[in-house]
Amino acid sequence: MACKLCGMTSENVAVKQKLAFIGTGIMGGPMAGHLVVGCHDVRVHNRTKARADALVAKGAQWAGTPAEASRGRDVVFLCVSDTPDVEQVLFGTDGVAAGAAPNTIVVDHSTISPASTREFARRLAAQGVTLLDAPVSGGDVGARNATLSIAVGGPTTAFEKVLPLLGLLGKTITHVGESGSGQLTKCVNQILVAVNNMAVCEALNFAVRSGLDPVKTLAVVGGGAAGSWQLTNLGPRMLAGDYKPGFTIDLQQKDLRLVAEMARDSKTPLLATALVQQLFTMAQSHGLGAQSTHALYEAVKGLSAVPSR
Repeated sequence: MACKLCGMTSENVAVKQKLAFIGTGIMGGPMAGHLVVGCHDVRVHNRTKARADALVAKGAQWAGTPAEASRGRDVVFLCVSDTPDVEQVLFGTDGVAAGAAPNTIVVDHSTISPASTREFARRLAAQGVTLLDAPVSGGDVGARNATLSIAVGGPTTAFEKVLPLLGLLGKTITHVGESGSGQLTKCVNQILVAVNNMAVCEALNFAVRSGLDPVKTLAVVGGGAAGSWQLTNLGPRMLAGDYKPGFTIDLQQKDLRLVAEMARDSKTPLLATALVQQLFTMAQSHGLGAQSTHALYEAVKGLSAVPSR
């Protein structure tokens, strides 16, 4: 008999795994949903229970704590905001470490400190639990469409075990090295994202102030060498003034803080990244911190006093 949700046949249902997903917000919610629809046994937990209601309605089980979510699970996924949040979820009272049995694999999709990731991996390994750092890129659109890019750090054997599950969440899934390497790769990603975002903002501001039709300009340059994900996906939203949160400026600033810390440790100058970080600070001072990262356009427009369209 085939599953009513995904069409899996009875012979394939044997691969069903017992999973937990902790952190069901803008990114984690749809990611967990793909695992549920993929016919896995998924237990979910979120700090705000209402944000998991849609998943429970699809067939997930609610757990009151991370420890409860982790008990008897093969793989535990995390997707929370910052390093202290991950530490609390893993090692706080009723955290994952209190519920996970030996041989459990924890997959952390959060973007956090690479150094802290290595320490968390060591602490979990002491009780036989493996941590993979697997930050994602592709935004809320990628989370909804299961087209995320996922960089994974940690033991190869654990990566191979969870690869079929990660295949339900993303299209580009790469094991990039030892523990912490996934987070370092995400730092590279965030440098590119932030600086490209600034370039799109400046280019569109220049187009508007020069009297060009910005929509036509987008169409022309997007089809050439200047084309990018940021230009195609965020450029039209900048022009429309649509800054509905996907990935917020506040979270981007958190990531750029991590980038700056690692750059300091490796003595790597990041001039353009430092500039865009200051522009994001300006946007935060204008009350835009909770808006999507492309609200940076407002800060760039403000530098040249472009009138509202």
